[in-house]
Amino acid sequence: MSGRQSAEERKAQIVAEVLRLADEIGPDRLSTTDVARAVGVSQPAIFRHFPTKDALWLAVAEAIADRLQRAWAEAGATGPHARLKALIGAQLSAISETPALPSILFSRELQVDNQALRDVFRGLLGAFQGRLVAVIRDLQAAGDLKRDVSPEDVAILLTSLVQGVAIRWTLGARGFALVPEGLRLFDVQMELLRAKEGACDA
Repeated sequence: MSGRQSAEERKAQIVAEVLRLADEIGPDRLSTTDVARAVGVSQPAIFRHFPTKDALWLAVAEAIADRLQRAWAEAGATGPHARLKALIGAQLSAISETPALPSILFSRELQVDNQALRDVFRGLLGAFQGRLVAVIRDLQAAGDLKRDVSPEDVAILLTSLVQGVAIRWTLGARGFALVPEGLRLFDVQMELLRAKEGACDA
């Protein structure tokens, strides 16, 4: 066990251990006893920082949200195509660095047991899609992307691409590099959506 820590430092340590253990043994099997053992404190000490297991999971969700929002904010690039690719790359990188995330998204904890946790992730998805939509509109305005597909639908396609490759990465025991594979498929998707010279919009 490490030396004396502030309450905020201890909370951050607990959240980090939840993320590690959720990846190692699965979010649905994870107990506060497991977390206490990993942190090196008693189980009642966990509940001094987080009064319920739901509160602990909400703190985990908020930590993931902070990580994702920082990644999006740092995904600056010149030109809408580069910005769009940077956003997709940032999302893929965040998943690669937080490998428990796909499992959490499809866990009973999220889908059934914890409405607040579900609300955080639903809000994150909406915020990410909103950023994508803004850049997609710029691409369409520049004539670089088909205009007969709504920006919202393109954003859904791209978020689905990220989710799909992340699930394949998880199920495949992470047997390939997530970010390069996701960006390769992004390039394929964008080529299919690219406005062709001489083509007329519907």
